[in-house]
Amino acid sequence: MNRLLIFSVFIIGFVSCGEDFLNEPPKSVLTVGTFPSTESDAILATNAIYFIAKTWSINTGGFPVLDVMSDETVKGSNPGDGIHLRPYETFEHEATSIITENWYKTVYSAIKKTNLVIEKVPSIENIDPNLQSRLVAEARAFRAYFYSLLVRGYGDVPKVTVSEPPLGLGRAPYQEILNEIIYPDYEYAIANLPKRSDYPAEDLGRMTKGAAEGLYARIKLFYGDFETVETLTESIIESKEYELVPTLGKIFSHDNEFNEESIFEIGGLATTNQVLGGNQYANTQGVRGTPNKGWGFSRPAYPFIQELEANQDPRMESSILFLNEVIDGQTIVGEAATPDTTMENGRIVEIECYNQKVWVPGPTSETSFSHNRRILRYADVLLMHAEALVENGKASDALPFINQIRARARGGSNVLPDITTTNPSELKEAILNERKYELAFEGLRFWDLIRTGKAIEVMGPLGFVAGKNEFLPLPQSEIDISQGLILQNPGY
Repeated sequence: MNRLLIFSVFIIGFVSCGEDFLNEPPKSVLTVGTFPSTESDAILATNAIYFIAKTWSINTGGFPVLDVMSDETVKGSNPGDGIHLRPYETFEHEATSIITENWYKTVYSAIKKTNLVIEKVPSIENIDPNLQSRLVAEARAFRAYFYSLLVRGYGDVPKVTVSEPPLGLGRAPYQEILNEIIYPDYEYAIANLPKRSDYPAEDLGRMTKGAAEGLYARIKLFYGDFETVETLTESIIESKEYELVPTLGKIFSHDNEFNEESIFEIGGLATTNQVLGGNQYANTQGVRGTPNKGWGFSRPAYPFIQELEANQDPRMESSILFLNEVIDGQTIVGEAATPDTTMENGRIVEIECYNQKVWVPGPTSETSFSHNRRILRYADVLLMHAEALVENGKASDALPFINQIRARARGGSNVLPDITTTNPSELKEAILNERKYELAFEGLRFWDLIRTGKAIEVMGPLGFVAGKNEFLPLPQSEIDISQGLILQNPGY
């Protein structure tokens, strides 16, 4: 089994950099042996990590379950489809769910690829030493990122740090994984990765120092280390490597990939074949019916839409696609099998609409597979920095950072005035709300509610149970295979 897993690294890896690095399907197949043993092998093995980051299941098992569990979206699609996703809306998901099982297993497959690079590349001879340390740093940043997904999603998980792990691993305390893998990996990456501007244009999309700092800040924010968050985000801001895209609607547009606001994003190719580089993240959420852009899951929740309307928030226009809206010359008609409006007890509970942040122009659903998923952007860094400043007793210093976001959002209008309060409680609430509207449908709201203690208040009416739903259930198949070494999370 291990030999087959290693062989899969070779199948999906590719050597060339530049445009080939992110926008070409794999061109090389190697035989199993002493790989990696040369400089080109090292590049190939590292590029394989980027390639698995495109795969469907790496995104919470293929479906945006974190958004569906939050107050931002609902299951979506037509009522009869996606039955396996519906339990996440009401927090009735179980350990046998194939969705989170796929996520868990795919993340560990990705970690295996990072371990191969971290373990083997340092011993390769006749390789440029700067390239050698950079490739290891890329792999370590990815390993930290993948483990961050696991510890937030599942809590204590098996700790795997070699490409050929021993059998019989139990769950390691999440704090051990933070201290022994995630934190040191990010610190190594920050010390050894180039800045974005140090890469040639054809290498846009590779892990950078700024990306490692931002992802490190994100996991530190989750666990409440605000001093470190302030230091990391300040470094990104002072680097002058990134800035807000001036026009709100251009952040996620297909013709503005790797823009000045994007700190880290995962690319995709316009092919439904994921082995050849298609990224199904957008297709899963794309317009269903006419135009046929995807499956239509994770539909913006109607109460969320009402909040945007009440605030006259211009971000609604660039975040949500409504029926009869015209975009890139195409009219959003939707699907006949999906009700335009769903009523309960005389009130609207859901309308057919779609996530505009994943929209890709073009006549077919295949084009949706070329969407680049923005993992981390500068707006998030500004809001993390503002929150850290408030928590560190510097509330007045936080105002310019949150107000940059609001100024961009309002454009030249009179809505969304600058926030002026320096009351820490009020300002923390304002920043949390700003994250909700600015970072909508980007997979962050659920974690924000967990880490700020707002989960039961906001998601309790949806079915969230304190002491249980902070974590997902570990896959029942993993528990069964472990023969008692791995125990289930409480409540499942």
